[in-house]
Amino acid sequence: MSFSQPQLEAAIAALSEPGRLTDAQSLVASVAPGLERVLVSALHEGGWFDAAHDAAVKEAVRTADAETRLVAVRTLFAEEARLTMLVGVAVGLELARELGSGAPGAGAVTQTTKLED
Repeated sequence: MSFSQPQLEAAIAALSEPGRLTDAQSLVASVAPGLERVLVSALHEGGWFDAAHDAAVKEAVRTADAETRLVAVRTLFAEEARLTMLVGVAVGLELARELGSGAPGAGAVTQTTKLED
C-alpha cells in the first residue's frame, strides 16, 4: 500500500468533512476492547511507555512550582495523546490491510459490515 503525498492530503481533507467519520466511529466503538488490546500491545512493544516515560512523569509531578508542574503535566498529556493517535493510525492501517488481504476471518467482518448497511 503506497500513496503519494497529494493523495494522502486529499484523503485527510475528505475525512475532515462533517459527518464523514460517523459510521467509522460506530464500527470502532463496537470493537473497542479488542482494538484497545492491540493498541496497548503496540505501544508496549514499541517501548513508548517504558522506564523513560515513568521517569518523565515522576519529574513532572515532583516540580515544586505549581505552574511549572501544570505545564509539565499538560505537555506529557499532549505528547501521550499525539503518540497514541499516531500508533492508533498505524494499527488502523494494518487492520485495513488485514481486512483487505483475504486473511482468515476477514470475510466474516466484511459480511457483518455489509449486513449493517
